[in-house]
Amino acid sequence: MSSTIHPTAIISDSASIDDGVVIGPYAVIGDNVTIGSGTRIDSHVVINGPTTIGNDNHIYQFCSVGDDPQDKKYRDEPTRLVIGNGNTIREFCTISRGTIQDEGARFGLNQGADSEYNDSLLRSIWGMSAYRWEGHP
Repeated sequence: MSSTIHPTAIISDSASIDDGVVIGPYAVIGDNVTIGSGTRIDSHVVINGPTTIGNDNHIYQFCSVGDDPQDKKYRDEPTRLVIGNGNTIREFCTISRGTIQDEGARFGLNQGADSEYNDSLLRSIWGMSAYRWEGHP
């Protein structure tokens, strides 16, 4: 199954898009972004890297994902954002990369049998910055 990319979407040459991904109108996928199969990116979403998005996620319109951390400690250090599988990220969310002190940002990842963090996260929050947030409480 091939990916479906709207003709108005802008995709960086260094982005990696798996089969079965749907990218909507006016979405912008930046450098060093990896998007797993079955993920749907709606219109006007901006994803910057380095960001890895797992399989079967749905990112609704007008989200900003993977941009610089909103933290005064951040000084252009290399950081990354990792989003697991099966997450729903609702419209107008901002999910920034973490700081180097917090080793980047990860959420919606299955961390193991004794972990409280899981895949299939539903996030419906305005302006979330994921400094060391790795799932839902």
